[in-house]
Amino acid sequence: MSKTYIDDSTGTLRIAGTRISLDSIVYAFRDGQTLESIAQSFPMLELEQIYGGIAYYLAHKDAVDEYVRQGERAYEALLRSTHDDDPVFHERLAAARSQLLAS
Repeated sequence: MSKTYIDDSTGTLRIAGTRISLDSIVYAFRDGQTLESIAQSFPMLELEQIYGGIAYYLAHKDAVDEYVRQGERAYEALLRSTHDDDPVFHERLAAARSQLLAS
């Protein structure tokens, strides 16, 4: 009997039975974290679910890497659009951030 570790029924790859995206696990794995340290970062997941997620990633690496890249591009486009919608706010935010870092 096989288990399903990934749910893609909503168009978003998630660890089955949770709202945790596969992206979150993949980023940590790519960053060199052990699966046990990933489990510490996501205490609501069983170690088995993390292994299942990474096994899915490794079995579908090209497709998941492209899925992650698409998500990154969508995020960047969203950032650009919010900046374009209110550039004055973003200038003030950048100035406040600079001031905070200078102190």
